Amino acid sequence: MASLNQLMGDLDRSSFVPLLAKLINESQHVQNNPPELVPREDLVARHVLDALLPLSTSTGGGPLVVRHVNYTQGRGNVIVEYPGSVPGRVVSFVGMHMDVVTADPADWDFDPFTFSEDGDKLRGRGTTDCLGHVALVTELMRTLGQTKPNLKNTVVAVFIANEENSSIPGIGVDALVKDGLLDHLKDGPLFWIDTADKQPCVGTGGMIAWHLKATGKLFHSGLAHKAINAMELNMEALKVIQERFYKDFPAHPKETVYKFATPSTMKPTKWSYPGGGINQIPGECTISGDIRLTPFYSTSDVVKKLKEYVDDINANIEQLGTRGPVSKYVLPDENLRGRVEITIDGDVMSGVACDLESRGFKALCKATEEVVGSVQPYSITGSLPLIRDLQDEGFDVQTSGYGIMNTYHAKNEYCLFSDMAQGFKVFVSIISQLEEA
Repeated sequence: MASLNQLMGDLDRSSFVPLLAKLINESQHVQNNPPELVPREDLVARHVLDALLPLSTSTGGGPLVVRHVNYTQGRGNVIVEYPGSVPGRVVSFVGMHMDVVTADPADWDFDPFTFSEDGDKLRGRGTTDCLGHVALVTELMRTLGQTKPNLKNTVVAVFIANEENSSIPGIGVDALVKDGLLDHLKDGPLFWIDTADKQPCVGTGGMIAWHLKATGKLFHSGLAHKAINAMELNMEALKVIQERFYKDFPAHPKETVYKFATPSTMKPTKWSYPGGGINQIPGECTISGDIRLTPFYSTSDVVKKLKEYVDDINANIEQLGTRGPVSKYVLPDENLRGRVEITIDGDVMSGVACDLESRGFKALCKATEEVVGSVQPYSITGSLPLIRDLQDEGFDVQTSGYGIMNTYHAKNEYCLFSDMAQGFKVFVSIISQLEEA
């Protein structure tokens, strides 16, 4: 009797590449950056459906159970099941999202919104993140529908909308979970397919976006003794806040176990002020940035500490470092005190630490070692905004991906067909291993 690997064979380039080309050629219309750019994921979903419906129960052409689930016009999700013979046994591949980040054609060496090939390279916005994985898992499900292996486990694929920007909720996987449409996936490992470099990603970071506003007194730069320089105040305040953050949230011992590339970090990324002349000392300015937090710390604890730091600075602002002989943050004669305030964006995200003892993780590691040649799990403080919610709901979430990390959200994005072909074999190996469990 043929093994599952023999039955499924290799990823068919003559089928995969044309499908990927169709998806990439829709990428301009699935850029996700509201309100300017609201994606229409159904443009991608229709190609997935065109590939799989001919092998579905709804057309009588095969065993696949295919559902197209919309919560907003034009922005659907696709759930595909290959039924197994044993109730309650399931393995799922989730997270292949049908939206992309924005791309400026002027910055690219080739058209980001038109698929192109360069040998093993498959190029265009979404090839790595994440339309390449949409095509890959579509091919996995199509091959299952064509070859019809006798499996105990039901194999499920969930292609989702609205991953790249969470400002409009209730459209993608969050809505599917809320409606209970994925509850049965808790019975087996769930593989989130949206990372890169062919290795298990076992940890991700939480994210807290912050804005630190300083208020001083605007005045003529030739009379600096009559001003409270908001820029100096904000720079000195941020220095204190960062020092206290790194003291309270140092590198955690578990970060070594999970092989995090960096510990938790707090850093500025943007600077803004109302404007003015070069000879004016600004009376207010705002520094914005983010905190990337390893999953062994609580985001709510960090937010509480940030507010404590700011309260202490304001209460003891005379002790804050200054920048020169007339730099100051208090003008007693005018009863003026500079101050800082911190605000936190509402979409605070927690990080993820995958279960390193689960059968899903062990199957992924074994499959990766067999197919890729070595297994080297890693963690990053980049954030995957949806998978912690799945983990908290009771799903055994493991993550992997077969794009190129260096092109993730970058210009000149591409993936390699050879990497995607290995990903196909990893998926088949996982399914085969879990049949024996």
